[in-house]
Amino acid sequence: MGLKRLLIVIALALLACLVLLSSRPDEPVAASASHTSRAPLFEVHVVKPLINRPLFGLLPDGLFGLPPDELRFDQASHGAKIGSVEHDRLELSADGWELFIETDGEGRVAPTTRLVFPVEPADRQLRFRCRPAGQASGYLRTTTRPGFDELDGRFLVKLATCENVATGKVIEWPAAPLTVHGSFEGLPHGRR
Repeated sequence: MGLKRLLIVIALALLACLVLLSSRPDEPVAASASHTSRAPLFEVHVVKPLINRPLFGLLPDGLFGLPPDELRFDQASHGAKIGSVEHDRLELSADGWELFIETDGEGRVAPTTRLVFPVEPADRQLRFRCRPAGQASGYLRTTTRPGFDELDGRFLVKLATCENVATGKVIEWPAAPLTVHGSFEGLPHGRR
């Protein structure tokens, strides 16, 4: 009878840990530079859902050679480029990465929003293209820098449908939407 109670307590404690970990806010990280900086800065973070992480994210990144729980790129990444930057659209890229966020006239994330990113399972490299499924979830918030034609902002989108870029086939990953979030400062306003 004592072992049965102990197992129930352990199971409840693990469940409480999972609930606590899954309730972490999806707020984007702040850009690392101050508003007085003139250099364009951006950062993009892709967070895998807990269900797609080893032991639901309880293991630290990189343990036993496991892939990181969060993928990222920024203005310092190899091949980093700033594309179109508008109040309703954002295009950022780096080698192997392409982020395109678009909103409709009412500020809702449009279904055309997408992220292409590299994944390196085992001994090969794949590229996935992920989009919102059904009603898109998230936001793109921008502000114009006073006295400059530059935009600052932040974003968060949930992407649930992914496909292999090479084959175009929809893949059964992730089990829950990916969270893509980030921020930017001093990006030149306009389309390229």
